Amino acid sequence: MRKLISTSIVSALMMSGSALAADKYVLDASHSQALFEYDHLGFSTTYGMFSGFSGEIMFDEANPAASSVNVNIDTKSLITGWDARTEHFLGPDFFDASAAPTVTFTSTNIEVTGDDTAMITGDLTMNGITKPVTLDTKLNKKGEHPRAKKEWIGFDASTTIVRSEFDMGLAAPFVGDEVKLNISVEASKE
Repeated sequence: MRKLISTSIVSALMMSGSALAADKYVLDASHSQALFEYDHLGFSTTYGMFSGFSGEIMFDEANPAASSVNVNIDTKSLITGWDARTEHFLGPDFFDASAAPTVTFTSTNIEVTGDDTAMITGDLTMNGITKPVTLDTKLNKKGEHPRAKKEWIGFDASTTIVRSEFDMGLAAPFVGDEVKLNISVEASKE
């Protein structure tokens, strides 16, 4: 019993030590965006974007696999470039912004794949439905921001989701069910 308690204490101290090793970075809303694209009836590729979202990155430089990401996107920040399409996407056929005003991503696992790359798996909640997704992620830069004069970090990530899995399958498969996401974020050290 004593050994079990000692092991538990050591494990707790090690976990708290690794949690302390992570630095908190807050997303820069003016330089964080998620772009999406999908096939429209085979005639064109249509694009949209979410911008100005919030969140934090707990970045452990010594052990990147121990890092974490949490992002909150205001569904109404959607930009499509055409007002009628934006209104339709925010309605009940797609994002249902009145019932589900926020899109969230919370990491659950980080697999480091290279010096500046990782696969970040997490729970994506959209339209009130949560599904696991994996982001193919690249650390672009970490260093002092030349104007802010503080530590800054930037990442790009990409993935493909199936929109019908989030109850947004209107007109699929004629309008592409697969949606490519390209995400770029900057964050400042808190």
